[in-house]
This record gives sequence, C-alpha cells and structure tokens, in this order.
Amino acid sequence: MKVRGSVSVVKALEDEGVRYTFGIPGSHNIELYDALEDSKQIQAILVTDEQCASFMADAVSRTSSSIGVVNTVPGAGVTHALSGIAEAYMDNIPLLVLTCGIRNDTGKSYQLHDIDQLAILKPVCKEVFHVVSPEDIYHVIRNAIHIANSRTPGPVAVEIPMNHYLHTCNIPGFEYNKPPYVPSSPTSEDLYRAAEMLNEAKRPAIYAGNGAKHTPFLLYELAEKLCAPVVTTIQGKGVFPESHELFLWNGFGKSAPPFVQRIMDRCDCLLAIGCRFGEVATASYGINPPENMIHVDINPEVHNANYHARLPIVSDSGSFLRALAPLTERHDKNPFLITEISTGHKKVIQQWESQKSKKGVSPWHFFSTLQKYTAEDTIYTTDSGNGTFLSMEMLRLEKPGLMIGPIDYSCMGYSVPAAIGAKMCNPDRDVIALTGDGALLMTGMELLTASNMNVAPVVFVLRDRNLSQISQLQKFTYSRSTCTILPDYSTRAFANAVNSKYFYISSDAYVEKTIPQALQAANDGRPVVVEVAIDYAFKTWFTKGVLKTNFLRLPWSERVRMTMRASKRRISKGQFWV
Repeated sequence: MKVRGSVSVVKALEDEGVRYTFGIPGSHNIELYDALEDSKQIQAILVTDEQCASFMADAVSRTSSSIGVVNTVPGAGVTHALSGIAEAYMDNIPLLVLTCGIRNDTGKSYQLHDIDQLAILKPVCKEVFHVVSPEDIYHVIRNAIHIANSRTPGPVAVEIPMNHYLHTCNIPGFEYNKPPYVPSSPTSEDLYRAAEMLNEAKRPAIYAGNGAKHTPFLLYELAEKLCAPVVTTIQGKGVFPESHELFLWNGFGKSAPPFVQRIMDRCDCLLAIGCRFGEVATASYGINPPENMIHVDINPEVHNANYHARLPIVSDSGSFLRALAPLTERHDKNPFLITEISTGHKKVIQQWESQKSKKGVSPWHFFSTLQKYTAEDTIYTTDSGNGTFLSMEMLRLEKPGLMIGPIDYSCMGYSVPAAIGAKMCNPDRDVIALTGDGALLMTGMELLTASNMNVAPVVFVLRDRNLSQISQLQKFTYSRSTCTILPDYSTRAFANAVNSKYFYISSDAYVEKTIPQALQAANDGRPVVVEVAIDYAFKTWFTKGVLKTNFLRLPWSERVRMTMRASKRRISKGQFWV
C-alpha cells in the first residue's frame, strides 16, 4: 500500500481516538495539515501561541478520554510550547508532542529552524523518538501514545522529518499490536503487612494523590471501613468526595487549619497512596507524617525521596486497594472524630464569612456563590498563585478531575487556554477559568481562538492589580513590593478585543446577581470575561503555612535579621502591620 507519511500520521492519531491537535502550521508541516483537513474525526486547532497549544492539549488529557496532541513546527514552535510540556511532565499528564523535523534528504546545513529539539525536549518528556523511515511513522506514534498513558503518565515527543510527510512509500498496512496492560501489583507479603499495620492502628488516616483518581470508590470504601479521615494533595482534590464526613482537607501540616493539624497529629498509621510528597503538595515540606507510614505508588523512585515510609509498596492504586479490601478489619465508627471534623469545617467557614471586604469582593462570598450556581460536574481551571489555593480551600468537589491547574511546575498562564481545551471536550458542561490579572496578560489572547470556534468558557479574572502571591511574600519578608505591581489595563477593552462578553463584579453586593448572568451568557456560544475586584487581604491557610514553614527553617540569626529589617521599614512608613 502506497501512502504519504502525513497520511500515516493522521491514521495513527485516528486509531488512538485523538479528537484535536493544537498548534500553528509552518512551511515544514503544511503537508500534515493538509492531511488533517481530510480527517472526519480530528480537528486541527489554530492557536495564537504554542504555549497555549500545550496547555490546551494538557486540559484535553485531564478532562477527557482522549490524549492531547501538540503539533509544532521545528525550533520556535517547540521552544514556545516547552512551558506547557514541562507542566504536563511535572504533573504526570499524558501528552503527545508531535513535532516536525528539518529535511534530512538534502545534505545541506544551517537549515531554517535547525536546532537539536529532541535534546531540548528530552528532560521534560518520558521518551523522545526520531522517525528514521516513513514506514515507521504509524507504529512509532501508536507506541508513543501507549508510553504516554502507561504507568506514570507524561509527555512523549515524536520528531518526523519534513520530507517524510511529503514522500509516498510502500507500507504493509496499518497494524499495531498494543502491548497488554500488566498492572503493577503488590506482593502478598506487602499486602499482609499493610493490612496488619492498618488493622492494629487506633487512629489511621489516608493521604491520597492524583494517582488514586481511577479508583475513588475503592478509596471511599476503605476510608469508611477504617473510619479513617482523608486528606488529599492539591492535584488529588476530589479523589475522595469532599462532602463526606471523613473528608479533612487538601493537604495537612502547617498549611491546614488547626482542627486538621490536631487530627493528623494523632494519626498512628498513615496510608499514602498515589502521591509523591512534592514541595507544593506538602506546602514546602511542612508536614510531619507518622513513623508508621505505608506509601503506595506505581513509581518506585518516589519512595523515601522526601519522607521515609515504614512500608513502601510499588503498585498502582487499583490493584492495591482491591487486594487490600478483604484483608482489612472494620473499625468502630468514631462519633467524636466525626463531630470534630464537622465542627472544624464549620469554624473555618465562619472565619471565612467574617472576612468581609471593605474595598472589593470577599473570596469566600465569591467562591461559595459561584459553586451555588454551577453544576456538580463543573470543571474549574486555575492558575499559578492565589487562585489555585483559594479554589483548593474553598471549593468542595465530589469527583476527581474537576479542578485542574498548574501544580508542580506552577506555570503562569495555564487557566485560560486550559479552560478552552476542556470546554472543547466537554461542550455540555460548565467550564470556569479562575485566572489572575497577571496570568491573563500572558495567555488571555487565546480567547480569540475560543470566540472564533464558538467555544464558551467563563473566565473570572481575579483582579487586584498585583502578582499577589509573590507580593504577599514580599510584604511579609521585606515589608515592600518589588516588580509585582501590574501596569493598569482595561479588562473590558481586552474582552471586546477578543470578542468576549464582559461583566464586572466590584463588590460583594454584585456577586449574587452577576455570576448567574455570566453563566447564562455563555450559552450563546461566546466566551465570557468577568472582572472580579478580589480582595486578597486575608491570606489562605496554604500561604500562611508556607510562610511559617520557610521562616522557621531559617537559622535564628537570619530570622532576627529579616524581622528587624521588615520592622524598620514598617516604622519608617508609619505602618505597624502589613
């Protein structure tokens, strides 16, 4: 059978169920775009910037059963997309990076876009492949997607020289024998030891990450059987239903409210599953797990990397939980614990309710009202900074995958393009972007892509005219801000420029009225931009915890020096507290 290499690419993507590719065509890959135009299954999306392409593809992978595909030209296309690829790599999101290579059939040097792009991509991809022969294209792409989705997920890059798209070659057919999935199962010895530790524990607890997202019901059953309170990572938000009486918080240690700290300090056996104890998840390593810890993860490299586990187990969460279930004994329900959790949550909400803004919009009033008017399956996309931590703390989600954000790479500009990608895959669901005003300046132009395609996420711009997360850190540490005050701009004019509808929430008085209006307006098929004059005067639990952890980690001499410096600056400004 004679086919062009570009046709082999499209056939491989179609057979893997790909629905979208994201990128900007160039002279090197126009043959591929011509082949994509003939596909009845795949839509090639033109973006304004390849960084947005990688964020949009990332959101496709996070919110649908299809893998996201970034389709780039050589050189600049790859380097522009690199931030989003690195985000997917750090957050364990499967991605296919389909990049064109320069011609390798001319014998000429110094070609356009000629760099070693696979060397650039290798540190932020699970694997990288260079297609040597056009006959290999179909198999390499199918295999790359399999690798991206298997075990610990992540991006995989495939470089196809430009001439392979153009040339027709003989191939035997489109065949791919997908390797069978072999679950990583725990040993019998590990299972019995884990069951023994949990059965003997008086106050067990569970710490669940995004690696447990495919087995939420098994996690739910185990928590109830053990009467074990559950904390999750930020990425793991929703893996355990957050309306459940045993749900504690997203995180623990110094970044959590006092009631969470008290309960977790009493824990005598912790089951950590599908997590790796990263810096963001642990709020700068501000947690203190018990010595009696079971750590279950499919990736053996994460075991004992940051915290020692008495029992490290290499297994996927499903295999472990299914095998563990019949070995665990039912613990008596603890009414005191249930009451303590319930009372703790009520006190936190009362504290939030008391934090009324005098100059803008109170975060709790905004987030609680937003969730009041959105459906249970609404997808929220967040950005690097306060928006993520407010969403983590104030939203209550019942399923995994409903809040997606840039966590471990923490790349600004994620939320708007991610919301567009998520809305493409989920047209019948509300998709809400919670972006900062600084992040909007980085990738907000992508709303032009959304309006052109009649894709309508609702973008809430949490605007305080600062890079607030860093500004808060500066004010605490230095008693001044440097390079964190944004230049002023008109959000209304910006919305008009990208063909989006515009609303403004200036104070709490307008929250209840404007949010449902904005959600309704999105039904017309145009993106909606809502400017929210958010008041960040009260720090999140997460921010306070990170500040405390890092400050107390300093030597005494440095703490004194920094405190004295900040105090002198406050006094000189006539301030007693910032």
